[in-house]
Amino acid sequence: MTLIAVFGNGRVGSGLSAGLTLAGHQVTVADRSPGAAADAARAAQVIINATPGAGSLERLVALRDELAGKILVDVSNATSDGPDGLPADLLHPGSSLGEKLQQALPDTRVVKTLNTMLYTVMTAPAALTQPPTAFLSGQDEEAKRTVHRLLEDLGWQPDWITDLGGIETARATEAAVLFVPHVIRSSGFTPFAVSIAR
Repeated sequence: MTLIAVFGNGRVGSGLSAGLTLAGHQVTVADRSPGAAADAARAAQVIINATPGAGSLERLVALRDELAGKILVDVSNATSDGPDGLPADLLHPGSSLGEKLQQALPDTRVVKTLNTMLYTVMTAPAALTQPPTAFLSGQDEEAKRTVHRLLEDLGWQPDWITDLGGIETARATEAAVLFVPHVIRSSGFTPFAVSIAR
């Protein structure tokens, strides 16, 4: 059992919290208030950032002390939205939210994952008609192994998980969010994910 704090109680955070609780982990969901997030971070081994990516950097840097030594799983994409509310552009071109977080939180082990799919797939990958891919980006190998195990607990088969390397590889997966508005406009909110076919 892992002690997990999920930051964000929207569709993404609620889904991950339910899935990880069902898998036997002890999960606390913290809303966006600084006090609740700080208390949850102190008590957790793993923190999942499921807050909107546009404000994640500022929100998490304010918790630098509480996040020191912890694994921070970042599933957000930092984008500006278009008139329809869907992602229109990246906030960190030439970099990524994952990289910005690791630079700002050098004592925290940041792992980027689950940001290349509709939120429903995060906890139900087998529901798709073909295997999706979950990517891992991060500097710390032990942290990535821990996150790999958590993904398996959410239903991800080991061969559906691809370790891309260091946190700098997060800029590639974060850029994939630019597909999302076009896919949604074409097919609606039908579950989908990026998949590497071999």
